[in-house]
Amino acid sequence: MRPDEIRFLYDYDRWATEKVLGVLHDIPSELWRGTGVIGERGLGSILVHQLGAAQRWRHGIQQTGEQPEPEDEPLLSVDELRARWHDEWEAVDAWMPAITQELLDYVHEGVGVWQMLAHVLNHGTQHRSEAAALLTGAGRSPGEIDVIFYVDALAEGSAGQAD
Repeated sequence: MRPDEIRFLYDYDRWATEKVLGVLHDIPSELWRGTGVIGERGLGSILVHQLGAAQRWRHGIQQTGEQPEPEDEPLLSVDELRARWHDEWEAVDAWMPAITQELLDYVHEGVGVWQMLAHVLNHGTQHRSEAAALLTGAGRSPGEIDVIFYVDALAEGSAGQAD
């Protein structure tokens, strides 16, 4: 894995997450706050967990000593979740230029950093897909969120806009 490939995948991850967040306006409280829908989680807690995991992995790789646990807080509102994602994306934007081949090739306890980052991205896909299925069932589909649709959006110049 090369730094430009990781950056591409992080950009895709943001685009797809923004599409999911973009259909949450006026979401019914019972849908947002539900539990036990997928495992022990519901829509809101799935998306908060996705954020928390992304934050913890970034902090761990950057060795900041912080361990954000938004899942342990009272369930964030949709607006709070969006604001925290915005802050996380700003932190990621500041970090991405520091992603070097040397860092990606570094192996910590038998796992390469590139594999850790691939895990974070795949983990986000899993939970975003769970959320998208719940939203689609409620008549609020985020639309196509596969990588190929991101590539198409890049080609059309619309990748920076959540539909």
